[in-house]
Amino acid sequence: MSPIKDILVLGAGELGTQVLLSLAQHPRVNNIVVSVLLRPSSISSTRPQKVRELSLLGEHNIGIVPGDLVADSQESLAQTFRGYDTIIGCTGFVAGRGIQIKLAQAFGVDYDIIGRGSAQDLFDEQLDVRDLLRSQTKARWTIISTGMYISFLFEPSFGVINLRDNSICALGTWDTRVTVTAPEDIGKLTAEIVLGSEPDEAFNNRPTFVAGDTVSYTELLRVVQEVTGRTFAKSVRTVEAAKADLARESDNSLYKCQVVFAEGRGVAWDTSTTWKYESGVNVLSVKGYASRYLG
Repeated sequence: MSPIKDILVLGAGELGTQVLLSLAQHPRVNNIVVSVLLRPSSISSTRPQKVRELSLLGEHNIGIVPGDLVADSQESLAQTFRGYDTIIGCTGFVAGRGIQIKLAQAFGVDYDIIGRGSAQDLFDEQLDVRDLLRSQTKARWTIISTGMYISFLFEPSFGVINLRDNSICALGTWDTRVTVTAPEDIGKLTAEIVLGSEPDEAFNNRPTFVAGDTVSYTELLRVVQEVTGRTFAKSVRTVEAAKADLARESDNSLYKCQVVFAEGRGVAWDTSTTWKYESGVNVLSVKGYASRYLG
């Protein structure tokens, strides 16, 4: 595989921005052009926040390429992608159904453990993408598996930790484990995988697993109580309860995620086997996150 010369990042949201900044600041970025695909309406926006975001990209010499992943045709996206030897997708599930397959096809080319037919139906599309990538030899690829955003554990709407009423709810059982990573660490790890490795090692035609931390809900409870000095009331959100709620509200994204994470399959992996331990990149643990934001 030839050395990387031109990188295009798809998406400049919370994750995409961290990936872009990490790439732009990487010591091996010299002579590599980093660009981001943005909707024309975002590029021409006069909203102060958007103007600041665009200014930040410019300060880091990040090029801006007009394009719309939803509205543009597969052929139009393919034409844009041909100008780059490396494309990093950071769109996640926000773009909706059909977009991940559309992008994979435009490229020319463990959801595996969870399998098809899970409560989170968007996961099936991720399996479709993997099937498509594995069926071709034109493009080399990797999918960086990061687990859940670490902040989700502390988001009251997710239903795990509620700091207002000092309560914690285990999804599934207290022994169920979950892998979590902070967005800024996903950015650092992605940049190191892409630029810190040889191209053939980075794009090895299989998923690359990374993690900030992997904890059980018992361990999470211990960390939160230790950092805050408070005692938390405990409860359990069983698989059966989450499935019952989902049956009543079949489009509820929260219930879909709660079922998947309560079942515990394919949502946690041993941190000692992840790529970060091979690279030595420092990442934020659950205790580190709690100490930073709750202490």
